[in-house]
Amino acid sequence: MAGAAKNAPRAKRRKPSDAAERARRKEGPRVSGAHPDERDPQLLDTTLGRLVADHGWTLDLKVHAVFARWADIVGAEVARHCQPTAFADGRLTVRTGSTAWATQLKLLAPTLVRRLNEEIGHGSVTVIDIEGPTAPSWKKGRISARDGRGPRDTYG
Repeated sequence: MAGAAKNAPRAKRRKPSDAAERARRKEGPRVSGAHPDERDPQLLDTTLGRLVADHGWTLDLKVHAVFARWADIVGAEVARHCQPTAFADGRLTVRTGSTAWATQLKLLAPTLVRRLNEEIGHGSVTVIDIEGPTAPSWKKGRISARDGRGPRDTYG
């Protein structure tokens, strides 16, 4: 058998470009076909969803959606007196308009955490930091007395 292979006429060698051409023909043209694949035009919703997931923006977008729908989530009465200001590492910071509402919100905090976790996802909000209204600054100008009582001691 080995002798028969030696005596057989040699086939003509083809150029390397002919081999590549044969492989391309065998593979067929790169067209989409009847079934959808990644080369087809994609819906904007699908593309944006993939972009958000790839960059890890899902939680940030949910948190900003909560900021936008704050009145729907906590109720109109509560929303009139407080607003969320920041969210980082599971801590939502809420600023209230008065100390009375700060106290009220501290009592409502466990309920708000539960409701926010239903909206955003379980375990997203762990603590609500409540800030009351800021006090006015009594410092006027560049220079002020450090130890002096200042204008608060007027009616002494």
